[in-house]
Amino acid sequence: MALMLFAFASSISPGPNNLMLMSSGANFGFRKTLPHLIGVGLGFVLMLVLVGIGIMQVFDLYPASYLILKWCSVIYLVYLSYKVATAAQPENNNSNNVKPFSFIQAVLFQWVNPKGWTMALTAIGIYAPQRDINSVMFVGIVFGLVMLPSISVWVVLGQKLQKILSSVKRLRIFNGVMATLLLASLYPVLVN
Repeated sequence: MALMLFAFASSISPGPNNLMLMSSGANFGFRKTLPHLIGVGLGFVLMLVLVGIGIMQVFDLYPASYLILKWCSVIYLVYLSYKVATAAQPENNNSNNVKPFSFIQAVLFQWVNPKGWTMALTAIGIYAPQRDINSVMFVGIVFGLVMLPSISVWVVLGQKLQKILSSVKRLRIFNGVMATLLLASLYPVLVN
């Protein structure tokens, strides 16, 4: 039960994935955001399992590798914030260049998501400290079952905002706020 509550609280709370899912829901709707949503859920579970069965040891052996990951994450999230902020430019709205994240992009994003790393390292450290395969898989399954419905709420919220964001000006403001919040989500990473 404690693991389920941790999975729920960490999955549904604001962070880069959820802000991007809400923004995608607002800009593209639920159906077009579905690959992004599934990529987040499955990508995180894959990362969590791989962290549990070996990647944590890399950080233990080579602490600089964690620092490199941290700064790559920061740079990529700054880039994504720019992309979110400029997603609703009128000259680009009908362009084929404006698309939601794909399944693969969402899976790969988990590897540079600071909140995702924090969630995975904490979940394994607390709920599978021996790092045996059964415990790690159990944590992964629980997260998979809890995370997908939790993060879906953000896409639905974004989709519901489409009515309010029907004007280009309001959509620009919304995307600017989402980009700012995405940047703000870096604060814990930068102060640690």
